[in-house]
Amino acid sequence: MDVHNRYVHAHDYVHHQLAVAALAATLFLVPLAATAQVTVEVSPLRVEVNAPTGGVPYTQAVTVTNRDKTPVRIRARVDDWYLSKDGTPQFVPADGTMPYSAASWTRVNPGEQVAQPGETVTVRFTITTPAGTAPAGYRAAIMFEFGPPVGNAVDRGQNVMFRGRVATVVYVTIGSPKPAVEVVDVRQAASTQAGRPPTAVATLKNTGRVHVRTKGQMLIYSQAGTLVRKTQLPDVPVLPESERDVIVAMVEDGQEPLAPGQYRVEFRIDVGLAAVLVGETTVTIGK
Repeated sequence: MDVHNRYVHAHDYVHHQLAVAALAATLFLVPLAATAQVTVEVSPLRVEVNAPTGGVPYTQAVTVTNRDKTPVRIRARVDDWYLSKDGTPQFVPADGTMPYSAASWTRVNPGEQVAQPGETVTVRFTITTPAGTAPAGYRAAIMFEFGPPVGNAVDRGQNVMFRGRVATVVYVTIGSPKPAVEVVDVRQAASTQAGRPPTAVATLKNTGRVHVRTKGQMLIYSQAGTLVRKTQLPDVPVLPESERDVIVAMVEDGQEPLAPGQYRVEFRIDVGLAAVLVGETTVTIGK
């Protein structure tokens, strides 16, 4: 049984200091088996909360829709997560050791249920911030696992196996922490895919206690100082006290390749500070 997130309903809204945005792709996915396919939708895949303090709970819902013709059992739990330097999400069991974790403050209900074909079910998570929590950006992940209904497994005398997984990541901001981000490196990197153009990489270092998101532009200038290419930067998070590579292709799909020669690449990155972050490097395009 192959479980995947075929569609995510994209919508943004604000409700009681809660900003919700749907990501464009599944964060983590594992096929169940090769004998069948199940389509499951989870929305939203990202939640950003300005949480109340002093032990006041806040509850938000995530919907899961079974688009298949067979029932699917859904199990929900709370995990920790972080990003590797290249932005790959890493999910780990919550054990109380991860900095900036909100997992111990977060509860899900129900923990397990069955979605009938075409049915949309709701899983609610409640965040209760402990009194005295320092202003900062915290995080947790609502991990959804998918498997066959219990009845089918019991009839076969087998244990239910949960292997397909999708996560909704939750950012919890307490108070008004100030971001502190700088560009520490800009470089050219070879593409990891054969036949693909080179990429430019800007490394951001966040020494603050709250996450930021990136926007801005990458500008490519010829040796004569002429602007030859302008590319929008991806909207990606940089977690507290971490480094993150912002990777941008120097030639996008459908664009003409850059002529051989030297170019100046300039990143202009807006992370919500008073000034835009700027970093540059010189790159060489070979024949």
